[in-house]
Amino acid sequence: MATHQKGALKNRAWIVFFDESGISLLPQVRRAYAPRGRTPTLTHRLNWKRASMAAALGYHAAEAGRGARLCFDLRPGSYDADALIAVLEQLKRFYEGERVVLVWDGLSAHWSRAMRAWVADQDWLTLERLPAYAPELNPVEMLWSAIKARELANVAGDHLADVADAAEQGINRICADERLAWSFLTHTGLEIHPSYPKN
Repeated sequence: MATHQKGALKNRAWIVFFDESGISLLPQVRRAYAPRGRTPTLTHRLNWKRASMAAALGYHAAEAGRGARLCFDLRPGSYDADALIAVLEQLKRFYEGERVVLVWDGLSAHWSRAMRAWVADQDWLTLERLPAYAPELNPVEMLWSAIKARELANVAGDHLADVADAAEQGINRICADERLAWSFLTHTGLEIHPSYPKN
């Protein structure tokens, strides 16, 4: 009976994939066009200042018509359990009144004692773990690739805010075209809404 109830919950929930990535003042070097004989060069500060990004890309388990949802967080430094809990608090407001099954990897902060204690008090949230060494199953990885190949490509900012602005432009571009969020899911080979053969 408990298994049936858990399955029913997932059918009414948002399936939300979560992942983190980093940005810095060191540019994401990509190929670029230039006039023949003029090799493009990137001039940048050799600076290791970093910021971290987290994204949660959600798909409703039962109603594809409800679209995809993207929640994004950007902050200086790196994520620890406390910072991730703060992000999940934002996610709770973002999905207010909804059930969420959060799918993420085995990062130690994701399964720390502090995280498990916080999640135990959250009746709206269920955690699921991606298989080890399988980032290709997380559509958020495709989101990072899309941003790094376009908005963050060859960005040599003077300040970390320049790079952060470029990342946010990428997020806004993806939010403006819902087909991109679905294409990221398709790229993983996973199906939220399996098609059943007609009788």
